[in-house]
Amino acid sequence: MRLDVTLLVFSLFCCTAASCVHGQPAATSAKDIASPSTATPSGNPPQSRGEVYVESHAPKVDPAGWKFGNRRAPDDRVDAKKKPFDIEAYYKIKRISSPRWSPDGKTVLFTAVVQDLEKGKSDVDIYRVNADGSGLRQLTRFEGGDSTPRWAPDGRSFMFVSSRKDGSQIWVMPIDGGEPRQITNISTGVDQPTWSPDGKKIAFASRVFPAFGADDEKNKQLLDDIKESPIQAHLADSLLYRHWTFYNDGTRSHILVVDVESGDTVDVTPGDWESPVFAFGNPGFAFSPDSSEICFVSNRDDPDAQSWTTNADLYVVPASGGDTVNLTSDNPAYDGHPSYSPDGRFIAFFRQTQEGYEADKFNLSLYDRKSGDVTVLTEGFEDTIYDYIWSSDAGTILFKAPRKGRFPLFTIDIASGKIERVAHIPTVRNFHLSSRGDIAFTYNSVSDPVELFTTPLIGGEVTRVTEMNRSIVTEYDLRPVEEMWVTGAGGKKVHVFVVKPHGFVKGKKYPLVINVHGGPQYQWSDSFRGGWQIFPGAGYVTAFPNPHGSTGYGQEYTEGISKDWGGKVYRDVMAVTDALADLDYVDEDRMGAMGWSYGGYMMAWLLGHTDRFKAIASMMGIYDLAAFYNGTEELWFPEWDVGGNPWDDPETYRKWSPSTYAKEFKTPTLIITGEKDYRIPYTQSLQMFTALRRQGVPARLIVFPNDGHWPNRVKSMPLYYAAHLDWFHRYLGGGKSPYDIEKMIRGRAFGEDEN
Repeated sequence: MRLDVTLLVFSLFCCTAASCVHGQPAATSAKDIASPSTATPSGNPPQSRGEVYVESHAPKVDPAGWKFGNRRAPDDRVDAKKKPFDIEAYYKIKRISSPRWSPDGKTVLFTAVVQDLEKGKSDVDIYRVNADGSGLRQLTRFEGGDSTPRWAPDGRSFMFVSSRKDGSQIWVMPIDGGEPRQITNISTGVDQPTWSPDGKKIAFASRVFPAFGADDEKNKQLLDDIKESPIQAHLADSLLYRHWTFYNDGTRSHILVVDVESGDTVDVTPGDWESPVFAFGNPGFAFSPDSSEICFVSNRDDPDAQSWTTNADLYVVPASGGDTVNLTSDNPAYDGHPSYSPDGRFIAFFRQTQEGYEADKFNLSLYDRKSGDVTVLTEGFEDTIYDYIWSSDAGTILFKAPRKGRFPLFTIDIASGKIERVAHIPTVRNFHLSSRGDIAFTYNSVSDPVELFTTPLIGGEVTRVTEMNRSIVTEYDLRPVEEMWVTGAGGKKVHVFVVKPHGFVKGKKYPLVINVHGGPQYQWSDSFRGGWQIFPGAGYVTAFPNPHGSTGYGQEYTEGISKDWGGKVYRDVMAVTDALADLDYVDEDRMGAMGWSYGGYMMAWLLGHTDRFKAIASMMGIYDLAAFYNGTEELWFPEWDVGGNPWDDPETYRKWSPSTYAKEFKTPTLIITGEKDYRIPYTQSLQMFTALRRQGVPARLIVFPNDGHWPNRVKSMPLYYAAHLDWFHRYLGGGKSPYDIEKMIRGRAFGEDEN
């Protein structure tokens, strides 16, 4: 998968297996082998529908003019009187997400996360609110995680996932209040819970031992035996034996279906396969409208090949278990994110066509359940697609896509294929469409913490239905963002967001920090991020560019990074650096750079190719490409993006490897990594630290032993921010870290005893 996809939130493999609290019934299997009701593939080649989307014909949406935006002049003296935004302020922000309309389209469920900086804890609770903002009510109050709210089809209750008892389990609660009822008690946990449309069953994913399937007693016994064994080891006979932060150790993700009343549970995807495959929070399966069938995503290639192929196919299976049918075997690339049309005629899904290329454009496609034909809807749309939802009449699909540093919404008419931008919303994070045609969405910007909004899909007024972070906006100076375009590699324009520091005064020069994003196929956007307020709050100009490889500027621009890792992106970053250095408020003698994942790679590349920066910070970065290839799990990524493998093409790996240029390293560097990062093994950071210190270059290494590619937001990220402030203060002269780094690690940064 992509090296860093930061808008994303996922609950990694807390999953699987099931038995119900009521009576602990034994797992069941289908008595009669049933067949899916979807037609088998016709064998006809996919057809394309619709016209080319022309952005210049689209309605203009000015984010600066949107009435809910907190846009001001960067030297507004009122802002200077507010408190500078800092780490403590960041952890006061409530993170709102997961809006879900009620079946009648009148009420929205959503979640809000409250964080405790000093205790390193966070609570997730579920709220309800009416479409007009009235009736806001907190429904759960558990000190832990209550997440993934999903309305029951009758609208009288809702399901959610909670860790309040027996690990990650499904609970159901009346919408008007009362005690929640535990539905599952599964030793392997629950992920992606989904109601059947008739409300009688719930399907969910869980990591089970294939031999045991839904037999939780056997799964639990084996898990206990492994845990209690004096011999602790991981065993592998094929590749992709570990992924992101966990070892497979013989388990597979399966779809289990539990009867809500009886608790009877069946494994509908038995076998030694990942079904559904891991897809960064994208739905891995869906029920048909009549509740009789499930469409799911699976890769059933050779076990070793699954580490170098991006192939995944859509399968259908009866919801009670039975025969499966592969709907997309003709496509050697990715097919996933299925969703049935409300009338049952189509299955919508994402399709890629470039085998082995994870950042290939996602096209929204339809599988006709009557004919078995495939139609591609968005070939005329130049950017990839991130999420979508059907309208209740099955005539329209609403989707989200990256566009020039934002995530607007678009509609596509199923009959004609015509695509139009939703004209009155500049950008969204999460969204959901009601049966009445209203959108509930979360919005934020660089200077606006996230809140929940509602609006009609077609025209109408936007209503802000929450103001949970209003006090933060009132008390602290949340700095406005500005935008500029810089001519980069090949004459292409590079989009750059710039945030000026707290107390900004014209004529004064400030230190600068440039932040290069990961992915690498992703985009920095006009969205609220801790560093983009914490660093300006400490006196830094903060800039975040979208160089070649970024999404949102056309697929050709996205593809410009592949097999050219240190080429166009490096030239883009240096062109941006030159342009920023020429600004009258930037001190060109106090410029630093930072980056995460591929951004961390670019920091290592900068170390070997320029002395322009006075300080660098690399997080979860790649240092030696050959070693990275041999230690990572998803081999398709380097094989496509770098090109081949290091034994067939050692020169390419040597050319683009920062380690090749280690002799040139001179810039003081902060390095941060996680021991459970299997995407970019933490040894990459250890090697870079060794190369720096062995040559006498100032460097600091921080290793999070319990974290993977993304450090824990409340346990580890406070140190991440403090360490950056400390490092940049040393070499760029901005504000100090509010906390002593060693004391934070030793548990003595907060409270009375700080010795």
